[in-house]
Amino acid sequence: MFVLPAVCLLLSVLAFPATSSAKSVPSPCRIYHPSDDRIESECRRMKKGETLESLFGGRWTDVARFNRIDRRHTYPGMPIKVPKNLDDIRDFTPMPREYDPARQEPKFILVDLSEQFLGAYEYGNLVFSAPVATGGKDNPTPAGKFRVTAIHSDHVSSLYYVEDTDKLYPMNYALRFFINRDGVAFWIHGRDIPGYPASHGCIGLYDEQMQKKYYHFPKKPVLEDAKKLFEWIISPRKDEGKFQVIEDGPQVLITGKAPQPVRKRK
Repeated sequence: MFVLPAVCLLLSVLAFPATSSAKSVPSPCRIYHPSDDRIESECRRMKKGETLESLFGGRWTDVARFNRIDRRHTYPGMPIKVPKNLDDIRDFTPMPREYDPARQEPKFILVDLSEQFLGAYEYGNLVFSAPVATGGKDNPTPAGKFRVTAIHSDHVSSLYYVEDTDKLYPMNYALRFFINRDGVAFWIHGRDIPGYPASHGCIGLYDEQMQKKYYHFPKKPVLEDAKKLFEWIISPRKDEGKFQVIEDGPQVLITGKAPQPVRKRK
């Protein structure tokens, strides 16, 4: 079956090494989300030898979600936002717990570009949420109403490669939601989450298993939001590991506008 090109990855971000300097990329401290106003935080620069785990123990996943960042991008020199009270971000999500427009939908995906977060709803009730990396100013993720029209758990980019290899970049657990007039397909899929909008228009979620396979980090994958969302979407279907067009897939509503780096957080 012919598969439309998947060209919405940004290789320079996906291939960014974990030990690189933070000076060439925006930090989470420079990205403003509306929900930041509800949580008092300060900027802290990661030091040599420090990790999210060593700094925050079992609460490191909350800090990662709050910063919309993964462990591979919290290298020495990278500033991150640290809440003054960690309890303020316990099980962090800026997505509404209930969403009335989805009351009639057994499965519904809401993506808030301004928050860089996704929510999965069953009959209007939030059952799962996750930070995302969407397209930025130059490569925006389309806003509007869509549907999941295809699935492929083993999808790959048609244009971009893993850094310094001849391997096409993986787009694991891919859910197609839009095809533009040029025939370019837009997907929700696993990728690196660097703390700011970084794709060519696709919507990326945590996939630490992929990072371990291609970058050998982290050693013990924990964050697997792409897989979790994919399995929720296809259930009760079984994943056949191949590209599949689906009928009457869940609605996808994309709202807001992706944040741009600012000189000083509001």
